[in-house]
Order: sequence, then C-alpha cells, then structure tokens
Amino acid sequence: MSSYLCMDKQQQYKRVFGHLDQNGDGKISPPELQICIGKIGEELTLEEAEIAAALMDSDGDGLLSMEDLVKVVESANEEEKVSDLKKAFKMYEEKVEGGGCITPKSLRRTLSKLGESRTVDDCKVMIAKFDVNGDGVLSFEEFREMMA
Repeated sequence: MSSYLCMDKQQQYKRVFGHLDQNGDGKISPPELQICIGKIGEELTLEEAEIAAALMDSDGDGLLSMEDLVKVVESANEEEKVSDLKKAFKMYEEKVEGGGCITPKSLRRTLSKLGESRTVDDCKVMIAKFDVNGDGVLSFEEFREMMA
C-alpha cells in the first residue's frame, strides 16, 4: 500500500511537471513558470519568475528540474505539517518560564475537554514514553517526534 501511494505521488508530480514544462525539454523555464502561474489566476512578472526559479534551482542553470519541483512541494508540505503540529501543541501546552511544554496536568485537562478521562499518573506514563530528556514534560520537539 505504501509503495502504491509513493508511486501515485510520483505520478502526480510528473503530471504537474509535464503541465509546467510546456516545451517538453525536461526543465521549467522562468517564462513557463510565469505562464503557469498566470493560468491559476495569479500574476508573476518575468523578473519575479526568474528570481523564483533561481531560488528553487539546485544546479544553477536557471531552470527547474523535476527534482527541484518535488523539493519545493515537499518543503511546503513539511512547513504546513509543522504549523499544524504547533497548533495542536498549543492545545495541550502549559505556559512555563522559558516557553511552553505539555505537563501531565495540562495533558489531563485537554484530554478531559476532549472526553477522555485520564488520571495525572496515566498522563505521566504517556509523557514518559516520549520524554527524551527525562524532565517529566514534553517539549515541542518531543511532541513532534511523538506525532511522527
């Protein structure tokens, strides 16, 4: 199943790349990028397209390869995931000096709001499974690993 999903994702990237690569040379030029952005209702000057291509281009030729496109899309997806995780973390966190963390009490309180009844001791056990540094609470990084 996983390889099927990966293959499907690769096929989707190839299809998108094929639409962007209008002349079929295996690279997306700034004018091709400008045209495609225009097709989705946004405006992009040729200069802006050249700057965007230069920022995303990995081999310095001023053109975007399939790999460049995949990196950009995957990077955007990762940023969105981190943003979603930060929102979820804020639901559970307790503000403490130096930042926020998930404590057994804050975890219990949030789970209770979600209809899950747990004791503080239950929450300590749950936190301990992912508490890498052993401080009894979850930092954002520990929470992120837990959710991976």
